[in-house]
Amino acid sequence: MKEWLAAYVRLYHEKKTRDNLKFLGIECFLPLQEEVHQWSDRKKKVERVVISMMIFVHVAPEERIKVLQLPAVSRYLVLRGESTPAVIPEKEMQQFMFMLDNSDETVEMSDAPLTPGQKIRVVKGPLRGLEGELITVNGKKKIAVRIDCLGYATINMTIGMIEVIN
Repeated sequence: MKEWLAAYVRLYHEKKTRDNLKFLGIECFLPLQEEVHQWSDRKKKVERVVISMMIFVHVAPEERIKVLQLPAVSRYLVLRGESTPAVIPEKEMQQFMFMLDNSDETVEMSDAPLTPGQKIRVVKGPLRGLEGELITVNGKKKIAVRIDCLGYATINMTIGMIEVIN
């Protein structure tokens, strides 16, 4: 049975590692987001790696070693006190991928403690159906999607786009 794992890669080798994994036939997910950078003479769209030095792989136990054999991959994410790689639940990965694929806002990652907020669901816009928690950061309302072993991803939300889940 395949599981989602997070692998650490060498800095600035995330995209090359993704390409190498795809070449080997290993399913992977590199969280990228398109941004517009502006210089004095031009604007350019660039892909920003959301979580630097990390790539997610969807592998069966026998495929784990193949990933570690790539030169840019150092190890898997292991939780404190554990000896085996941390498995990321399928639902958390699907919510995170959905958020990245459909958000017009910049997605930010944080591992600061998240105090449990109200459970909410997005009801309007491109993120319709996304479930998470409502939090306030620097006075701005944000929706947070938890990835237990990594922290959480947040995006700005207007109150009219969400509903409370009971």
